[in-house]
Amino acid sequence: MAILLGSIADDYTGASDLANTLTKNGLRTVQTVGIPDPTLALPDVDAVVVSLKIRSVPAPDAVTAATRAERWLRQRGAGHVLYKICSTFDSTDAGNIGPVTEALSEAAGGGSVLVTPAFPETGRTVYLGHLFVGSQPLNESPLKDHPLNPMHDANLVRVLARQSRNAVGLVDLTAIAAGPDAVKAKLDALRTAGVTIAIADAIFERDLETLGEIALETPVSTGASGLGLGLARALVRSGRISSGGATTADAIRPVGGLSAIVAGSCSKATLRQLDVAERSMPVLRLDPERLLAGPDEIATAISWAGDRISAGPVVIAASAAPETVSRLQSLYGREASGHAIETATSIITAELVQRGVRRLVIAGGETSGAAVDRLAIPAFLIGPEIAPGVPVLRTVGNTQGDMLLALKSGNFGGEDFFTAALAMMH
Repeated sequence: MAILLGSIADDYTGASDLANTLTKNGLRTVQTVGIPDPTLALPDVDAVVVSLKIRSVPAPDAVTAATRAERWLRQRGAGHVLYKICSTFDSTDAGNIGPVTEALSEAAGGGSVLVTPAFPETGRTVYLGHLFVGSQPLNESPLKDHPLNPMHDANLVRVLARQSRNAVGLVDLTAIAAGPDAVKAKLDALRTAGVTIAIADAIFERDLETLGEIALETPVSTGASGLGLGLARALVRSGRISSGGATTADAIRPVGGLSAIVAGSCSKATLRQLDVAERSMPVLRLDPERLLAGPDEIATAISWAGDRISAGPVVIAASAAPETVSRLQSLYGREASGHAIETATSIITAELVQRGVRRLVIAGGETSGAAVDRLAIPAFLIGPEIAPGVPVLRTVGNTQGDMLLALKSGNFGGEDFFTAALAMMH
């Protein structure tokens, strides 16, 4: 299997978001969970998105995992590798966006690297290097209260420079609007000044198309799914994609079994989605402090679900308001509290699957990663889109048999996302 485009995603929901974007824009795409076992038979595709859990791990661990994935993708023909990051640039001053970007660039022989989290379809735009979430600068958006990576600076040149060894430049909207030649000239000027990594502005999809055309000529880029859109469209325009393009029909074939939703995200969007879901299905809201205290809350949740799940979908949520999360982090530590909740929700998810759940919606990036790892699902086919950035996923090589999943980043989807997702999972 020779692929044209490789990607390394820093979490699982971001990987499915990117795989969805590539599929919508004409690339036959598969999402793997880590580097696949050599015995796993993958379908013939144009692009592979390798899902990793490296957004919030120590930077050296993230670099090691990403460079291993880069080697695997290059060995299978990938001429360009996109390091897929969150569209809200989730990171700390220690990384991991800067260290991984520099390591991937060095592994590929150097050169200019374009970096942009812009994805206008989901309200993420970059202007003069500043990231906006809708109409709000990043540091004024709900991301300022993110439980793992609170974002307090909208200037991405500054943010990336603080976590990088080398200087970071800017390709501004004036150059991008002038077209590919102007962007190349700007990158050449930056390179002459010793700057090889540059934040790129993008307001409209046409800006992403320009950036995708330029990035495709380089070995590495870093960005959200919007940059994936630009790369996919550039590949299609180049004529290198075989006729027929991508199809989602095979991924949406019906499966039997029960349905469930597990939520760990504490985003404002997910909290609202849970309120709406409660109108039409039973919702159990776990006590995060009891989850941290021991296994009793897990056992209670499993028993509660067992009494109800045969009658229809159930929702189990470890989501909490920002003030509750802050209090728990102050008592138990940010890493310990996050790990305990991820472990608990993954155990609950696995127990639900043991009881016959085959249609599963998981909300939250860390929650999704922990659950998919515990289920040991090796790969996914990409199905139709439920909401921008969230497709239906069909398992590939799953020992529990065929399942349909949706892995939702906390901020994605409308208020009726959960009911809409289950309606698409026949």
